Amino acid sequence: MARIDDFQQARDLAAQELALENINTIAQRSGFEVAGDTALRVPFLDRVYRLDYPAFTFTDEADPSAQVPLQEQVLILHYLKGCRPALQDRWVAYRELPGAGFYFGAFAKRAVEPLKKVFGQNAQALKKAGGNLGALPIDTGDAGLRIDVLPYAPIQIILWEGDDEFPAEANILFDAATGDCLSPEDSAWLASLTVYRLMALAR
Repeated sequence: MARIDDFQQARDLAAQELALENINTIAQRSGFEVAGDTALRVPFLDRVYRLDYPAFTFTDEADPSAQVPLQEQVLILHYLKGCRPALQDRWVAYRELPGAGFYFGAFAKRAVEPLKKVFGQNAQALKKAGGNLGALPIDTGDAGLRIDVLPYAPIQIILWEGDDEFPAEANILFDAATGDCLSPEDSAWLASLTVYRLMALAR
C-alpha cells in the first residue's frame, strides 16, 4: 500500500474514533479551544487550523483553500486521541521514549540530520527561524530553542555549530510525558515537521 494511503487510513480511523467523544472532553485534555461549539481551534507551528466536529476536517484559518498535509493531520488527531493534560518538566532524548529505539534511524534521518545540514554552520539562522515560530530561547548549545508544538508535547532543539575541526552536532529533546500521548513514530514526526518548518522559514 502506498504511503499516502497509509496516512489517509490513519487519518480516517483517528477521526472516526474521536467522533465518538464529546468535543469539550477532547478540548480539555488537549489544551485547545472550542470554537462555536462545533470546532476546535488548533495552533500548529506558524499556522492555525480549524477542526470541524464531528468530521474532523481541517481548514487553514489564514488560507481556507490550502490543503493541510496529511502528516500534520494524522499527528494532530493522534495527539487529540492520546493526550493527557500533564507535563513532567523533565527533558529526555528520543531513545528514552518508550519503544523509540526501533524508530531511531528514521528519527535521525527525518529530523536531526536535516537540522545539522541546514543550520550546522549558521546557528543565528536557527535562532531567527525559531523566533518566527514563537520559540523560547534556552541557554544551551550555540542555539537552543523550546517550541511548544502542541500544548502538552513541547520539544527542545539544540545545535552546536561545526568548524574546521569538528562537525556540527544537534539534539532534539522531548518532555518525558510525550511518550504517554504520542507513539514513537508520531514523536519522530513531531520533531521532523518542526525542523522542516524551521528550514522553510530560514530560506
